[in-house]
Amino acid sequence: MKDWPQVFDLAVVGGGNAALCAAITAAEAGATVLILESAPLTYRGGNSRHTRNFRCLHCGPLSVLTGSYEEDEYFNDLMLVTKGNTDEGLARLVIRSSEECLHWMEAHGVRFQPSLSGTLSLSRTNAFFLGGGKALVNAYYNTATDLGVRVAYDAEVTHVHRDADRITHLEVTIAGAPHRVQARAFVLASGGFQADLDWLARAWGPAARNFLIRGTPYNRGVVLRDMLDQGADSVGDPTQCHAVAIDGRAPQFDGGIVTRLDCVPFSIVVNKDGERFYDEGEDVWPKRYAIWGRLVAAQPDQVGYAIIDAKSIDLFMPSVFPPVKADSIEGLATQMGLDPAAMRRTVDGFNAACQTGQFHPTELDGLRTHGLNVPKTNWARPIDTAPFYGYQLRPGVTFTYLGLKVDARAQVHSATGPIRNLWAAGEIMAGSILGQGYLAGFGMTIGTVFGRIAGKEAAAHVA
Repeated sequence: MKDWPQVFDLAVVGGGNAALCAAITAAEAGATVLILESAPLTYRGGNSRHTRNFRCLHCGPLSVLTGSYEEDEYFNDLMLVTKGNTDEGLARLVIRSSEECLHWMEAHGVRFQPSLSGTLSLSRTNAFFLGGGKALVNAYYNTATDLGVRVAYDAEVTHVHRDADRITHLEVTIAGAPHRVQARAFVLASGGFQADLDWLARAWGPAARNFLIRGTPYNRGVVLRDMLDQGADSVGDPTQCHAVAIDGRAPQFDGGIVTRLDCVPFSIVVNKDGERFYDEGEDVWPKRYAIWGRLVAAQPDQVGYAIIDAKSIDLFMPSVFPPVKADSIEGLATQMGLDPAAMRRTVDGFNAACQTGQFHPTELDGLRTHGLNVPKTNWARPIDTAPFYGYQLRPGVTFTYLGLKVDARAQVHSATGPIRNLWAAGEIMAGSILGQGYLAGFGMTIGTVFGRIAGKEAAAHVA
């Protein structure tokens, strides 16, 4: 820190994908840039460390992407999961910009691989990172370092000092020591508030204390709260978030994507009373996996149980933990702490309701139940082949949607107008586009597009 300039052109708060895209873009435009990452070096990268793919528009085969995925289909997919709760202008901006982003990512060290198979067969819509999100983060840090970007780890921003329509400086604790960081422009890319369990409980109620946080423990919303307290415009509902069903044995924080359970389409899911509560086969998994965190959160004790049989055990990406296994439904129920008689009634009722037809695990097959209050509309096969397997499901929150409202230039506003040298990117502003629900790979797309916009705008401001 001794060789830092007294005033940087740009200070970027955060150390994940959006922050890095902003820093790299600004540095390439000639700006002096400082990244303030609240995590230690080992855990740098925020939730981006746990990502796997990037959703991308393309009008023909592109890199590892097959076929085409054009704007209207992409936008309709987003409308389906958000139920229309989005800013259409910003959403279409992200979608249209995603194609050029893929080339930019490759030019800055990101490598891609062919799509995975099974429930996450996304070869047409999503480009998968070779080495996962951690490889992407490392590639960007290498690029940023080559461009002269300075990075401070263990650097928690405790206050963003606002003076009328400008930000003057940051108050930062770096490795336990207080510092004042001055810059001409600022980009906030420090994520949501999901790791602050008290804040989650205030938004959701006491049930939120049973949630698991599958992302970084460093996204506690300190900068977000500070800016909201200073009158920055907000967007989003504090109870909306990207929450998926994860293995109940996952740690409280930072379990990552490997704890997600992708078995739901081929299972029945019951609550602690042994009762099904939602259609497990409603749609293909990439369009529905993000609703299951909220569904499980609404059940008693915020827990669910996925039950499958030997026919389906190899059809999905396994969790990092092995399933519970038994030779009978009753034995499985006993091991999982469920009432064996209740489980037997549910399984028998489901099996009797399954219709005959052709099973297609990677596409909607119309193989459904008949006569159940809670139907299963695709992939409905009897749970009848031993051994039987089970997973406990818990809500796993990735990031929250309450955030800072931005315009198409990524600029942050307040009631008195734009804050002239302040921009935001990534999860801290994603609620502008994701009012609810989630689309696989779209968080990385938002972060990449708005990170680049924020970096470009900040560099132009100080030029």
